[in-house]
Amino acid sequence: MKIAMVGTGYVGLVTGACFAGSGNDVVCVDIDLAKLERLRRGEVTFYEPGLAELVGRNIREERLRFTDDLEEAVRFADIVFIAVGTPPGPGGKADLSAVFAVAEGIARAMDGYRIIVTKSTVPVGTTDRVGELVASITDHPFDMVNNPEFLKEGSAVDDFQKPDRVVVGTTSERAAEVMRELYAPFTRTGAPIFVMDPRSSEMTKYVANCLLASRISFMNEMANICDRVGADVQEVRLAVGADKRIGPSFLFPGLGFGGSCFPKDLEALWHTARENGYDALTIRAAIEVNRRQCYVLVPRMLAHFGGSIEGLTVAVWGLAFKPRTDDMREAPSIRLIERLLELGARVRAYDPEAMRNAAEIFGDRVEFTERNYDALEGSDALFIVTEWNAFRNPDFERMKRLMRNPVIFDGRDIYEPERVRAAGFAYYCIGRPDGD
Repeated sequence: MKIAMVGTGYVGLVTGACFAGSGNDVVCVDIDLAKLERLRRGEVTFYEPGLAELVGRNIREERLRFTDDLEEAVRFADIVFIAVGTPPGPGGKADLSAVFAVAEGIARAMDGYRIIVTKSTVPVGTTDRVGELVASITDHPFDMVNNPEFLKEGSAVDDFQKPDRVVVGTTSERAAEVMRELYAPFTRTGAPIFVMDPRSSEMTKYVANCLLASRISFMNEMANICDRVGADVQEVRLAVGADKRIGPSFLFPGLGFGGSCFPKDLEALWHTARENGYDALTIRAAIEVNRRQCYVLVPRMLAHFGGSIEGLTVAVWGLAFKPRTDDMREAPSIRLIERLLELGARVRAYDPEAMRNAAEIFGDRVEFTERNYDALEGSDALFIVTEWNAFRNPDFERMKRLMRNPVIFDGRDIYEPERVRAAGFAYYCIGRPDGD
């Protein structure tokens, strides 16, 4: 098939490259000329395991190309995907201006039947609105489809190529059959393709993300209660997760979630509910718990140092909102580091992939180091913020020699308390007894 992918951000580039990898001819459209030049050279502008290789291979085999010419791309394609950003506006409402601008451009460029697909995460009813806009501009026939993505940063290529399910929202059987054919190479092992109306498919994406985010916030609240009653949240997590009705996923306590999806989608669905006369209390609670969770270890840090950390050096391991990505959007590290700086601490940080993006946020207010151990030299405390594998089994003796004060604040519960304390560290984590 011939596909136009409008938007070369995270969703658009992964989707376009994966479709090209299954034999389709794909043209990706963007207005950022500098970005397009890099992409034409096979340079992916963000870190995602396996993506650069996939993009490069399909460029070389002439199944994937990049352009700023939307009209040419629309006339080339049978299917046009809209995969532009929908950032939160005032009050959390999704900003759909880019979606509608692209839709207008598609309508003006059409020279015959097209399938137009909203791939961006959009509020319920947006696909219908896009269809109405296109119909007001062109007389050419078209069908609308909503096709939400379910990609996890750090494993997006694998998620796309081996999906749990594919969701297609359309009222057109013709378009549904084309989408089934398009996704057939990725569903050969039996992953279901759910075809439903566009509003239901749009809602499916929000429900999935909000449910997962709510599990994280719920477990973080349980960890905070465990702290207060002397229970061990890791023991609780394992026992609760063994219940087949619940399962073990998304039950790990920590400093909260971030990224481009969960925070934005919670706000957007809450706003949608409010617009329709409903107060979504569970969603609001998940948002509020997450907003404060990144600070949960700060009071214990202050107590450990006698009420003040002014002038102390705090090493931070991990900046990205999760491992295996360089994405700093809504990362808990941002609010945590801002709080540490407000309290007068000096911050020295390391992350395997996200330091360039973090430097754009913090500038020279934070010192960034080339290696994780470099951040520890002369430090008064270590804060674990992102659970990269490289941090899971460190040399504690080396760490102790480098640090001025051997104390660890583990925001991801990645160490066994007994082991760390036996190595001579004061150790604070979330939802487990401090052992003081």
